Amino acid sequence: MKRMPLALTALLLVISVSSCKFSKTLKNPDIETKYKAAMEYYNTKDYSRALQLFDQMTGVIRTTDKAEEMYYSYAYCYYYMKDYTLASYYFKRFYTNYPGSPRAEEALFMAAYCNYQNSPEYSLDQSTTYEAIKDLQLFVNIYPSSKRISECNDLIDDLRAKLEYKDFRVARLYFRMGDYNAAITCYNAILKDYPETPHREEIMFQIMKTYQRYAKDSIESKKKERYNKAILAYNDLIKEYPETRFSEDAKAVYNKCNQEIQLLDASKSNKK
Repeated sequence: MKRMPLALTALLLVISVSSCKFSKTLKNPDIETKYKAAMEYYNTKDYSRALQLFDQMTGVIRTTDKAEEMYYSYAYCYYYMKDYTLASYYFKRFYTNYPGSPRAEEALFMAAYCNYQNSPEYSLDQSTTYEAIKDLQLFVNIYPSSKRISECNDLIDDLRAKLEYKDFRVARLYFRMGDYNAAITCYNAILKDYPETPHREEIMFQIMKTYQRYAKDSIESKKKERYNKAILAYNDLIKEYPETRFSEDAKAVYNKCNQEIQLLDASKSNKK
């Protein structure tokens, strides 16, 4: 029978002793002993064990002078374990419970930053993204002189860019589905809500193109009005981007709209 390597045997022995020590600490009724052990686990980055001990003390240690340090470490345990939802919750609780603490500013920032970390990819529900923006803005409002303001603004810009891109993709989807009215509404909302969007030039071209498609598929009485809106959209595009990269395609759409309007006017005259 093959013997277990000495190094592995030693490692298993250390793990066994450590587990036994932790088990005894969990059962120990002395709060001081638990607190000291919990902080040792926390400082050695054993956040799982630290949390288990903190959980046992939350209701007891609340009124002692150790409470602030414990709740601060408690929130960071969840953060380091990448449970950003609970981390954000406990950082907010820390800020609420200890607003005069030297760590209050840090806690409020971390509550917002955890929501930033929790923000999903653009295609998923963005409730957490909106929550993160709200929390970051709250931090900026409460601590306008903080050294973290620049970082907060960068994080907000990053989150807003994600929301803008999601709306941009939704507008394109409406266009592909043939729901031109919804596409135009979405594109215009993006220009209003995100005036500095990097997609601005493309959106202005897409509004023109969408109006042209919308007019083509409309009932006779609505066609001219929508072709004219496409022409107005072309003028807005050329005014803002005289050398637009969509120049050739935009001019083709513009000419097509004018031709269709002339045909509509001729048809109307012939019916008189």
